[in-house]
Amino acid sequence: MNPMKYLGILAASATALIAVTGCSSGATDTAAPAGSMTATTRPAPATSPAMADGPFGAACSAVPADGEGSFTGMADDPVATAASNNPVLSTLVTAVKKAGLVDTLNSAKDVTVFAPTNDAFAAIPKATLDKVLADKETLTKILTYHVVAGKQAPADLASADLKTLQGGTLSVKGSGESYTVNEAGVVCGNVPTANATVYIIDKVLMPK
Repeated sequence: MNPMKYLGILAASATALIAVTGCSSGATDTAAPAGSMTATTRPAPATSPAMADGPFGAACSAVPADGEGSFTGMADDPVATAASNNPVLSTLVTAVKKAGLVDTLNSAKDVTVFAPTNDAFAAIPKATLDKVLADKETLTKILTYHVVAGKQAPADLASADLKTLQGGTLSVKGSGESYTVNEAGVVCGNVPTANATVYIIDKVLMPK
């Protein structure tokens, strides 16, 4: 073969190889490595459950939609009066009256009440409940064990040991819209009244 023609073929081959290599290098610079996360595939960072800024919980649906027993109506009245207008809390109201605590609760400044539902009281054997309702001293201890100082917002209850009006301590845990108070669950929480925040619970709390 003519030497000049051979050199020409080599030069053309080298030029083509450079072009191919350049294209391959550009693809490597722009493509994401296998298994890597791009901006569109990277998962969003985990966030804490949103804290409720109003009443929450399954039992809130049992609260009247309007009238004095509604959330709006309760917000205008002191806590014992507000509870008396709520059919979910009628047994509690009876107990508060028997203990002579209506004025104490209504005149209290900024408290939180963990209020057992009628079903919570119904879970106590009738003979035991009747005995407690007839014993003012014992009844007062039990009811004041459900009251703590300050209007406690959901954010305050994430993990708290709260001293009660009775003198004992409640262990409150939870987040978002799920909270427990000792062994009781909050079924309708963050209910405002004129002087208190109410958390309706599914069990009667017993001081130790």
